[in-house]
Amino acid sequence: MKPSLSLSTALPNRWSMAFLVVACAVAALGMPLAVSAADRAPLPTIARLDVPRYMGTWHEIAKYPNWFQRRCVGDTSARYSQQPDGTVQVLNRCRREDGSFDEALGQARQIGAADSPRLQVRFAPAWLSFVPLVWGDYWVIDLDADYQLVAVSEPRREYLWILSRDRKSTRL
Repeated sequence: MKPSLSLSTALPNRWSMAFLVVACAVAALGMPLAVSAADRAPLPTIARLDVPRYMGTWHEIAKYPNWFQRRCVGDTSARYSQQPDGTVQVLNRCRREDGSFDEALGQARQIGAADSPRLQVRFAPAWLSFVPLVWGDYWVIDLDADYQLVAVSEPRREYLWILSRDRKSTRL
C-alpha cells in the first residue's frame, strides 16, 4: 500500500496554513503589478522645451488627485520664474475650503540639455537639495505650439496635470 500524504502532515498547524494563504495572495497580487510595470512603455515627452517661453503663470484645469493637494478646492496655479543660476523658482498656490490660500515655494532644474522637457522639482528646504528623494520628476508630455496648454506628468504616471495660461481653457 502506498503511503498517503494528508494535509495535516504537509501543513502541521494552522499558522502554516495562514502563511500559505497570505503568500499566495501576495504572489497573486504582485504578479500583475510586476508584469504591467515591466510591459509599460517609457513615458514619452515633447521633443524640446523653450524654458524662457514656458515661464509665467499656469492655471490648473484638471489633475489626477494626489495627497499633497488634498486641501485645495480651486484657483490652483503655478508661477514659474527663471533664476540667474539657470534654475526655475516655482510658486504653487491654491484656495482652501475656508477661502484662505495655501502656497508652496519650490525650485526646479532641467535634466539634460538646455531644451530638455524633463525637469525635477523640490519643495523641501534648500539645505536638503543634496538628498535625491526630495526631488520629484516633472515631465512635459504635451504642449501646444503657442505655449497656452500643457500636460505634465512623471515616469511612473502617478501624477498628471493639465495646465492652461487661462483660468478656464476653451481649447480642450
